Amino acid sequence: MNRNPSALGNQSFDLLVCGGGIYGAWTAYDAALRGLRVALIDRGDWGNATSSASSKLVHGGLRYLEQFEFKLVRKALAEREMLMKVAPHRVWPLRFGVPVYAHSRIGRLRLKLGLTLYDLLAANQTTATAWHRFFSRDRFIKRFPLLKAEKLKGGFTYADAQTDDARLVLELVDGAIETGAACVNYCELINVIEEDGYVSGAYLVDRLTNQPYEIQARQIVFATGRWQSADHQVQQDCQLTRGIHLILPSLLADEALLLTAPSDGRVFFVIPWYGLTLLGTTDTSYQGKLDEIEVDRSDIAYLLDAVNAYLQTPWSEADIIGAFAGVRVLKTASATESGAAPSSVSRDWTLKTAANGVHYSIGGKLTSARQDAAQIVDRVCTVLGIKASCATQNRLFPWYPHESQGEFSEWSQAIQKQLIQSGVDAESACWLIRRHGGNVPAILQEIARQPALAERIIPSLPFITADLMHCVINEMTAHLDDVLRRRIPLLILAKLTESDLYRITDHISGVLHWDAARCQQEIARCRTGLNP
Repeated sequence: MNRNPSALGNQSFDLLVCGGGIYGAWTAYDAALRGLRVALIDRGDWGNATSSASSKLVHGGLRYLEQFEFKLVRKALAEREMLMKVAPHRVWPLRFGVPVYAHSRIGRLRLKLGLTLYDLLAANQTTATAWHRFFSRDRFIKRFPLLKAEKLKGGFTYADAQTDDARLVLELVDGAIETGAACVNYCELINVIEEDGYVSGAYLVDRLTNQPYEIQARQIVFATGRWQSADHQVQQDCQLTRGIHLILPSLLADEALLLTAPSDGRVFFVIPWYGLTLLGTTDTSYQGKLDEIEVDRSDIAYLLDAVNAYLQTPWSEADIIGAFAGVRVLKTASATESGAAPSSVSRDWTLKTAANGVHYSIGGKLTSARQDAAQIVDRVCTVLGIKASCATQNRLFPWYPHESQGEFSEWSQAIQKQLIQSGVDAESACWLIRRHGGNVPAILQEIARQPALAERIIPSLPFITADLMHCVINEMTAHLDDVLRRRIPLLILAKLTESDLYRITDHISGVLHWDAARCQQEIARCRTGLNP
């Protein structure tokens, strides 16, 4: 997966996709599989905005049942089922607990009805194996001992799934490249070329070299997320909300919690992630700068107050290890939603086509992006007069270990055993498989040649040096924060010291041909604390 901007030079494409987040990646991959000549660009890194700032969940959205969005939930649950089958390395099961207190906004009966409906909407699915269950007060506290026991009446558990959002995007981009697409990060669209008022191409510039490119493109899709709110073609169709997440010390091992904030009844999650805890998310209207999304201190206070209402041992700001913020673009609220809280606005998706033929992807969810992308490519194929159906449904992911012959669990256990024998600790081995799937054998070969690569980068986190080097060499990294935020999210999972940054940069500078001055620049870029 090498960066090759020359693939854009003086080329003619059927489709140019602008925006390398989850929607752009799925669209490019789908279109390439259908035989279209495809280019995919992003003005930054792959998944550098909202697609690396999610709650890391592949889920139906239990809370959407309160808004009667049954179609959206059914759609997302169907995707959850399929993704867990075709990408078990990328999407894995995660069970959630939901406590019921005497003062809970949603009581036991209502919650029971909601969870029953959630399970029924996923009827006949096999990956999320167990339906919801109710536990008595004592049994629920035993399962989740971190919770306050006072006024607890019991609790439910239910099934959903988890992923690493940034790596999900990256794998799809790699799949698009392997299928023939020209995919270039840090490449910006400067202007659209039109003939007789209809799109025919684009002027691009490589932001790393300032090299300009002019390409022909019969169709263009904008999947640029929050930046569409500044596009006069569709800004009236977009509204923005900001969500923040906090990284805190380990609290849960292999199950998560769905809780409701006492102050306003909003749902939030407490999720195990890379051995730590992911807490989030907020959902507030946003009208700020599009390129500088900051973590607001009032949002931090909101999340800490919300979770501390449930914890026996409360957290303070001093416990926060990292934080990140993202801005979602939603369809403009309908007449019935007007004036409602941002969390009540539909997460459904729509496709708008401007008078010049440019298509705009608006709204949506990480979980259901594949289905929406299929509709985008359907529209493109219709305009181009191409008859080709979606090929991503039930298709094994690009990094699925094909040598497993469909027995992923057995393959995973065998490869984990080999990793441990090579000196990799068990936790890091587990995460390495989830992060790299079928590429793990190649990483094992590197460890065999250099045993020191089996050591952790940071002792407290399950990432090994071999993982770092594989990402740098094979995953189109241009900057240090590409590596440390999206390839391996150390910038939000650890309070890296200056010494840590210099040590990591020293590891990779030779491969990336960085001199001392460039190393200093990259470290300074990371220390600015920029969030996607």
